[in-house]
Amino acid sequence: MKFIETEIQGLYVIEPFYANDERGKFVKTFHKNTFEDQNIDFNIRETYYSISNKNTIRGLHFQFPPFDHGKLVYVINGSVLDIVVDIRKKSKTFGETLSFELSSTNHKMVYLPTGIAHGFKAIEDNTVMQYNVSTEYNPEADSGILWSSIDFDWDIKNEDLIMSDRDKSFLSLEEFKSPF
Repeated sequence: MKFIETEIQGLYVIEPFYANDERGKFVKTFHKNTFEDQNIDFNIRETYYSISNKNTIRGLHFQFPPFDHGKLVYVINGSVLDIVVDIRKKSKTFGETLSFELSSTNHKMVYLPTGIAHGFKAIEDNTVMQYNVSTEYNPEADSGILWSSIDFDWDIKNEDLIMSDRDKSFLSLEEFKSPF
């Protein structure tokens, strides 16, 4: 695994080991000792996935402390434009946004420390995004930032947008009072 530092402290793009042959693919998505070698203490407590149609935007999600979590995300099938926002008020990159293309062909993953809001736009139908998180889901702690309030061009027309009403109702980044 290759860990690539980003401008946001503690956030990494990871290029995992993968093999491709006549049988198909094999991708190694997690190795505890390799994460520890990078000084990342990441213990997976829950794993889930989503299947999204093209032009679906999910996010920007996080959980409030003490249920906040580190997160490792990657695409099993299809592709996404993955978006992260630093919502740690003492961070020098507070409010900054980064984006990455994650796909089943480039195999890239993103590790997000606590205090990072996460979302994505599906680029293809039947895109499967895998999430590994360090805490268990707590509905009372689950929240988000309004997707359209960050400094980012999602490159989507309103009439093409697919999004939950919940995600449309989040506070803007400007209105949000961060507990991180």
